[in-house]
Amino acid sequence: MNKTAIAAGSVAILTAVALTGCASSSGDAGGATDSGPVTITYSDFISNGGNEKNLQSIVDAFQKDNPNITVKVTTSDYANYFTKLQTDLAAGTQADVFDVDTGSFANIQASDVLAPLKGVDAAKYRTSLLDTYKVNGEQYGLPTSFSNVVLFYNKDLFDKAGVAYPTADWTWSDEKAAAQKLTDKKAGVWGDYQPVTYNEYYKVVQQTGGSFLSDDGNGAAFNSDAGKRAAGWLADKSGTVMPTAADGAGTPDFDSNLFKKGKLAMWHTGIWMFSLLGDLPFGWDVAVEPGDTQKASATFSNAVVVSASTKHKAAAQKWAEYLSSSEKMVTVRLDAGWELPPISDASLLKPYLEKTPPSNRKAVFDSLENIAVAPQLGAQSQQIQDAVTNALGEIAAGRTTTQKAIPALADQVDALLK
Repeated sequence: MNKTAIAAGSVAILTAVALTGCASSSGDAGGATDSGPVTITYSDFISNGGNEKNLQSIVDAFQKDNPNITVKVTTSDYANYFTKLQTDLAAGTQADVFDVDTGSFANIQASDVLAPLKGVDAAKYRTSLLDTYKVNGEQYGLPTSFSNVVLFYNKDLFDKAGVAYPTADWTWSDEKAAAQKLTDKKAGVWGDYQPVTYNEYYKVVQQTGGSFLSDDGNGAAFNSDAGKRAAGWLADKSGTVMPTAADGAGTPDFDSNLFKKGKLAMWHTGIWMFSLLGDLPFGWDVAVEPGDTQKASATFSNAVVVSASTKHKAAAQKWAEYLSSSEKMVTVRLDAGWELPPISDASLLKPYLEKTPPSNRKAVFDSLENIAVAPQLGAQSQQIQDAVTNALGEIAAGRTTTQKAIPALADQVDALLK
């Protein structure tokens, strides 16, 4: 997912905010009330690239329901958004309400520039998504949307091989056994595809009961039986049940093209692919990703936060709640196919759940029951991610072993975390 790669850079950029953020949090936002007409500013990236009109329709509906509040929107592209936000936070000129995501939230919150949100109706939100933006029992952000990773599968290939379809109860062992039966190298058919990258590794470490970082976040924790098993789970697929880098694995659109051609039985990828696959000449569906000792699903979410220095805290929070939980927001997002709303009300999600393919869209929401927590890697985030991906690639290519590579990689990550 392109956003995820860019978000890693945003973490490094925003580390500097911690040094300047406290100076920008002037003013008493806590408990403030607004009377009379007010204008609040909202800085976003979520609508950039085609959803600007959709956002405006939500703004218009909010303003109609709240005639004393005007929302002034500034939209930036995701690639440049966090650089601009850093500048605004350092100068104390940030918007009253602004966007963050799972990759940037922790550093921004730690810089003391966010107002705690009081009286939020938690029942409106998916608990796991809401808790992502909670610190020490205080709510500092409200999720506005999410997407996640599930297991896609080609039903025709399963039927041809006489293999039962994946279920929510599947483990790695089930997936491996199915992948071996489904792989037919002579016919160019592969049983499985899962990127051999950092973003998959931190997730599968958690699926096998381990952790990428130590509890205090200051060191690598994956130099463990769990970390080595996770590396083997990814790397050992290469050349056995899935294509190698030499075959083209890891190049742009390789996996999606393989699936579209009916040459890939199982595919670990994001729900954003639903709308990009188009009409396929075979049946396909999705399931919750298998785990080893436990489930852990990669989930990416965006959120809105309220500036600690806003002079209109009540109005700002009212807008944040409307943008993240109103029925109008849900309708607009589902009609536009604009990521998924973070709400808990299944009745509002019915139009999405009834749309096919895939038939088992419920798996998208079931995956939220066990979210893989993305490690906070600090200023050297991109270097750490690159080091992990490179090490896994070396194992997959057979140029080193898990037993040698993982301890050396842990030492490298420890040095980058300092």
